[in-house]
Formats: sequence, C-alpha cells, structure tokens
Amino acid sequence: MATATALKPNDPAQAKRYFEDKMQFTTGPVELDRMMTQKQNILIVDVREAEDYEQGHIPGAVNLPHDRWDNLSGLAKDKQNILYCYSHVCHLAATAAVKFAGAGYPVMELDGGWKAWTQHELPVESGKGR
Repeated sequence: MATATALKPNDPAQAKRYFEDKMQFTTGPVELDRMMTQKQNILIVDVREAEDYEQGHIPGAVNLPHDRWDNLSGLAKDKQNILYCYSHVCHLAATAAVKFAGAGYPVMELDGGWKAWTQHELPVESGKGR
C-alpha cells in the first residue's frame, strides 16, 4: 500500500515570482481573443505543420512551421509575437519561443495551443492564410 506524500506549503515569494513570469510570457485563449478585438500590437504565429494550419487556424495567424525557423520572415520585432502549437502537451511553441527570443523577437506562448482555442469555441479560419 502506497503512503501519501505530505504536501508542504511552498515559498510565497518564490510563487509570486513564478506567476509574475508566467503572466509575462504566456496568455490564454480568451485573453488572446480580447487582444485581437482590441487590435493590440500583436502578431499571432502558428508553428504547426502547414497542412494543419490550412485545415484551421486562429484568424490572421501567420504559419511558421519548424522547417522554416531558420528563415524568420513573418515575425515582427516591433510587435508581441504570440506563438501556439497543437495543445498543452506540445512543446513546439516553447521551443520556437526560445529560438525566436534568442534572435531578438519578443515572444509569448498561448497556453493550451490550438486545442484550447477551439475548446473555447473562438473564431477559426482555414486556407493558406498568411
């Protein structure tokens, strides 16, 4: 029979720093939809494969799949680049964020990716887009 591990309270100061960082570098689907409605200075970047992007993507998103990461055309240094991939277990957007930020682009990640966007029944467009 397994014994339960006792839960110890975490350090509030460390938790505060963690969540401040999280809010600075991630956003949720509802918040992103609000940013789009308010026409904030953002660029939405879909890092999924082109075929998946064409089947459906966030309106106005540019497609920048992994095989095009060496050529970062489509990103903007004067806008917040909000990256998304397939779901909360996909690390493509986080991997892209590391690469793009290393090249000087401001980045955020959409929590939950495409799956979270569609689960909230937010607007979708299909086709090649941008």
